[in-house]
Amino acid sequence: RKLIEFGKSRGHLRDVDSDIMSYAIWCFIRGYNADALGRKLPRETAIRNFRYSFGILLDGMRVTTACRPAAGQVLSVRVADPDGQGDMVPTPGPLDIVYEDGDLLVLNKAPGVLIHPGPGHYSDTLCNYIAWYYKKAGIAADVHPVQRLDKGTSGLLVVAKHPHAQEQLKGQLHTPAFRRIYLAVCEGIPRPPEGCIDAPIGRVPGSLMARQVDPAGQPASTRYRVLRTGQGRALVELELDTGRTHQIRVHMAHIGHPLTGDFLYGTEDHSLISRPALHSARLSLRHPVTGEPMAWEQPLPEDMQAVLDDISPRLVEALAVDGQTYFFPNSWNSIVLYYNTKMFADAGLEAPPAD
Repeated sequence: RKLIEFGKSRGHLRDVDSDIMSYAIWCFIRGYNADALGRKLPRETAIRNFRYSFGILLDGMRVTTACRPAAGQVLSVRVADPDGQGDMVPTPGPLDIVYEDGDLLVLNKAPGVLIHPGPGHYSDTLCNYIAWYYKKAGIAADVHPVQRLDKGTSGLLVVAKHPHAQEQLKGQLHTPAFRRIYLAVCEGIPRPPEGCIDAPIGRVPGSLMARQVDPAGQPASTRYRVLRTGQGRALVELELDTGRTHQIRVHMAHIGHPLTGDFLYGTEDHSLISRPALHSARLSLRHPVTGEPMAWEQPLPEDMQAVLDDISPRLVEALAVDGQTYFFPNSWNSIVLYYNTKMFADAGLEAPPAD
């Protein structure tokens, strides 16, 4: 159970069981019927589950939405999806579980795996594998991916176990509470080495898959930072401010630096990598029930690391002074754009020699 106490501590939750959320009825809300109290839950939780059979209990006894709890009683609402996994086909498949509790699952997704079932892929997706894992482990949970990763993208992905957790996490998306940081290898070296790509994205006419920068499209913003360069490529760190389909891939291609191996927006080259070189490396959020800050990291997978082996091992230099971060390319030939001798002197450092 999840216990929510309304009153001065409204919104405080503590774990008691699995898929029941309980409300301790305070004096000032006595007299409300169960249906009105249910409106205090996220809309999806209330509407989908509140009238479910045995979805409402008062002091452990089944009641209808017309009941009016008294002060001191406990109203419990089921937060599990009444339909469970619906028509999801449980299928055995590989899962790399990074973290799990009663409300969410964090996975390290392998490249080449779809997340959701769809035409031609009804039983070989990550959701199918999760459903199988729940079934074999006897876990009463649903499968609700919170964010999307393309088939070719690897890395961290969070999956809610019930609609209430899903709604809470969806509310965090595109806010500072929910951060997604990616690593990518791109063709060429972006200039400047740090910036923000703010360009709307829309569909390519006549294509079911492809997207493009389109003034009439949806707003999209991606921040990037070059970490490493060499052999005409760069390792780039990217953070999403929005979540459009193919956003990183479209934006990097838009500035002339498509991801290495991107068959749709760049050049496919299986001798280097068989997918777009994109990895969900860091993920942070607030727990959907406790509100606790949580964070995870995953290193680059082998195929992307192999691409990096051809890139100079020297990282782009970075120095933080007075709250500002300064970045310097591997070649000091363009140092005039970034180099400030006084900055080093003020920091008590010796300036590096030019090439």
